Amino acid sequence: QVQLVESGGGLVQVGGSLRLSCAAAGSTFSSRFTSWFRQAPGKEREFVAGLRWSGGNTYYSDSVKGRFTICRDNAKTTVFLQMNNLNPEDTAVYYCAADTGRMILSSVRLGGQYRHWGQGTQVTVSS
Repeated sequence: QVQLVESGGGLVQVGGSLRLSCAAAGSTFSSRFTSWFRQAPGKEREFVAGLRWSGGNTYYSDSVKGRFTICRDNAKTTVFLQMNNLNPEDTAVYYCAADTGRMILSSVRLGGQYRHWGQGTQVTVSS
């Protein structure tokens, strides 16, 4: 069982930056894809960014493209989400998710296809 631990959330002003981390506790990532999702109060969970471990390809939602960057460490133990130029619409609980290693590319934005989830970290952007 992969345990994912997120950190790095907090309160930031409009235009500020935060860097979220997702660590595979006690192990390395064995997934094919690792992604970030978020859920704001009263809204459905939505895909934010995804990373394919083989090749390092990245995928983003239109709402964060150009502002957020997903990346990994070479040891395959941590995935990061660098968030720049934050706005109040980015306020949400952010979750890290990893698949079992068999997910196909067309499913990367589908939360239901991920097996492992972290506990979430709160990001609040104040205006």
